[in-house]
Amino acid sequence: MGRVYRFLLTPRWWGINVFVVLAIPFCVFMGSWQLGRFEDRVQGHKDASAQSTANEKAAPRPLDSLLPVDQKTSGKRATATGHYGRQLLVPGRELDGRTGFYVVTLLRTDGSAGPGGGDGKALPVVRGWMPGAASAAKAPAAPKGEVTVTGALQASESPGSNGASAAGGLPTGQLGAISAASLVNLVPYDVYDAWITLDTADAGMTAVPATAPQGSGLDLKAFQNLGYTGEWFVFAGFVVFMWFRLLRREAEFTRDAMLGLTDSPTETTQEQEQAPEPSPEASPRG
Repeated sequence: MGRVYRFLLTPRWWGINVFVVLAIPFCVFMGSWQLGRFEDRVQGHKDASAQSTANEKAAPRPLDSLLPVDQKTSGKRATATGHYGRQLLVPGRELDGRTGFYVVTLLRTDGSAGPGGGDGKALPVVRGWMPGAASAAKAPAAPKGEVTVTGALQASESPGSNGASAAGGLPTGQLGAISAASLVNLVPYDVYDAWITLDTADAGMTAVPATAPQGSGLDLKAFQNLGYTGEWFVFAGFVVFMWFRLLRREAEFTRDAMLGLTDSPTETTQEQEQAPEPSPEASPRG
């Protein structure tokens, strides 16, 4: 039996064996790493859901104590006081399966002398959502005088997240994403790199629910990690399968050659080398 598997000591099989020994642990490592990424995303989704429930029950805190916005503070209830200033609309936002628009009003916080003056910063406040095409005539006017708002703190949007649009050419008074970068050229004062959505929408509008922090949900990337996990483990199994198949095939060929059922590759080569070449006299003449 040992003579049958003597081919395993040949240089060709040394190369095959080294490849298998290296490939299998590598595939298992990569599959385990992708599985770990998927599990981290699942755990992050669970943590975000638990945090969202806790945020709804927690007492609101002053805005400045929650800045800058990160995964821990996103969704927490914040409160701020000031005067409402310019109002803008964010078109193309969906809620409960319907398309509509957000009504965003800038709240001039401490340091402002009212709607028209002062050096205080402005906080974008989503006062609610309305169905249909964005229309300034349909959007309710903001309350006058000093107001205190309470709502869920949110990070500035980036194009492509939460329905935010990167398309330009919007009509005056509209913006594609709620962010300081989008507002910097629209208002003559500083804007917080954050925004809040009111717990209770103003009259005639529907409250906009807070969104989970970016990267904490079960998005397409999470399931891509799961798919890659399966691919790496399948490839590891394929390497083992092919190694056994080649081993069995080579062993059967060697065994048949030992029994004289077939010629070994060495004998076949020797016979070809020893075969006499036909002489010129033996070739037919025309």
